[in-house]
Amino acid sequence: MDRLQFFSSVRVSRGRGQPVQDIENVAEALAFLREWPVGRRGPVYRCALNCCAAAMAAQMSAEEARKSFAGFARITGLLVDSGPSPLVAATRSTQRRTAT
Repeated sequence: MDRLQFFSSVRVSRGRGQPVQDIENVAEALAFLREWPVGRRGPVYRCALNCCAAAMAAQMSAEEARKSFAGFARITGLLVDSGPSPLVAATRSTQRRTAT
Protein backbone atom coordinates (compact mmCIF):
# COMPACT_ATOMS: atom_id res chain seq x y z
CA MET A 1 0.00 0.00 0.00
CA ASP A 2 1.27 3.46 -0.91
CA ARG A 3 2.27 5.43 2.20
CA LEU A 4 0.19 8.39 1.00
CA GLN A 5 -2.98 6.32 0.48
CA PHE A 6 -5.83 6.78 2.98
CA PHE A 7 -7.25 3.69 4.70
CA SER A 8 -10.70 4.97 3.72
CA SER A 9 -11.59 7.76 1.35
CA VAL A 10 -13.04 11.10 2.38
CA ARG A 11 -16.28 11.74 0.47
CA VAL A 12 -16.90 15.40 -0.37
CA SER A 13 -19.42 17.36 -2.39
CA ARG A 14 -19.39 21.08 -3.12
CA GLY A 15 -23.16 21.29 -2.63
CA ARG A 16 -26.60 19.88 -3.36
CA GLY A 17 -26.77 18.53 -6.89
CA GLN A 18 -22.98 18.51 -7.20
CA PRO A 19 -21.12 15.25 -7.76
CA VAL A 20 -19.60 13.41 -4.83
CA GLN A 21 -15.84 13.10 -5.00
CA ASP A 22 -13.88 10.40 -3.17
CA ILE A 23 -10.54 11.74 -1.95
CA GLU A 24 -8.39 8.64 -1.59
CA ASN A 25 -4.89 9.92 -0.87
CA VAL A 26 -2.82 12.87 0.27
CA ALA A 27 -2.11 14.09 -3.28
CA GLU A 28 -5.84 14.26 -4.09
CA ALA A 29 -6.54 16.09 -0.83
CA LEU A 30 -3.79 18.59 -1.60
CA ALA A 31 -5.14 19.15 -5.13
CA PHE A 32 -8.64 19.71 -3.71
CA LEU A 33 -7.32 22.19 -1.16
CA ARG A 34 -5.35 24.13 -3.77
CA GLU A 35 -8.58 24.67 -5.71
CA TRP A 36 -10.37 26.08 -2.64
CA PRO A 37 -11.35 29.76 -3.08
CA VAL A 38 -8.71 32.12 -1.69
CA GLY A 39 -11.32 34.21 0.13
CA ARG A 40 -12.48 31.16 2.12
CA ARG A 41 -9.03 30.00 3.28
CA GLY A 42 -9.10 30.26 7.04
CA PRO A 43 -7.26 28.53 9.89
CA VAL A 44 -8.96 25.15 9.36
CA TYR A 45 -7.99 25.25 5.69
CA ARG A 46 -4.38 26.14 6.56
CA CYS A 47 -4.22 23.32 9.10
CA ALA A 48 -5.42 20.76 6.53
CA LEU A 49 -3.04 22.14 3.89
CA ASN A 50 -0.08 22.04 6.29
CA CYS A 51 -0.90 18.48 7.39
CA CYS A 52 -1.14 17.27 3.80
CA ALA A 53 2.14 19.00 2.93
CA ALA A 54 3.77 17.40 5.99
CA ALA A 55 2.52 13.96 4.91
CA MET A 56 3.95 14.51 1.43
CA ALA A 57 7.31 15.30 3.07
CA ALA A 58 7.05 12.13 5.25
CA GLN A 59 6.81 14.27 8.41
CA MET A 60 3.29 13.04 9.21
CA SER A 61 1.29 9.93 8.40
CA ALA A 62 -1.31 9.85 5.67
CA GLU A 63 -3.96 9.01 8.27
CA GLU A 64 -3.13 12.11 10.31
CA ALA A 65 -3.44 14.18 7.13
CA ARG A 66 -6.72 12.39 6.34
CA LYS A 67 -8.15 13.30 9.74
CA SER A 68 -7.21 16.94 9.22
CA PHE A 69 -8.67 17.01 5.70
CA ALA A 70 -11.86 15.27 6.89
CA GLY A 71 -12.16 17.85 9.67
CA PHE A 72 -11.84 20.63 7.12
CA ALA A 73 -14.51 18.98 4.96
CA ARG A 74 -16.85 18.54 7.93
CA ILE A 75 -16.45 22.11 9.19
CA THR A 76 -16.97 23.60 5.72
CA GLY A 77 -20.04 21.44 5.08
CA LEU A 78 -18.43 19.47 2.25
CA LEU A 79 -18.25 16.09 3.98
CA VAL A 80 -20.68 13.48 2.69
CA ASP A 81 -21.60 11.06 5.46
CA SER A 82 -20.95 7.56 4.27
CA GLY A 83 -21.64 5.92 7.61
CA PRO A 84 -19.03 4.52 9.96
CA SER A 85 -15.74 3.35 8.52
CA PRO A 86 -15.35 -0.42 8.12
CA LEU A 87 -12.93 -0.45 11.08
CA VAL A 88 -15.45 1.32 13.34
CA ALA A 89 -18.27 -0.99 12.20
CA ALA A 90 -16.13 -4.08 12.88
CA THR A 91 -15.15 -2.79 16.34
CA ARG A 92 -18.77 -2.09 17.27
CA SER A 93 -19.83 -5.52 16.05
CA THR A 94 -17.12 -7.17 18.16
CA GLN A 95 -18.10 -5.10 21.21
CA ARG A 96 -21.74 -6.17 20.88
CA ARG A 97 -20.80 -9.85 20.66
CA THR A 98 -18.55 -9.74 23.70
CA ALA A 99 -21.11 -7.79 25.76
CA THR A 100 -23.70 -10.57 25.51
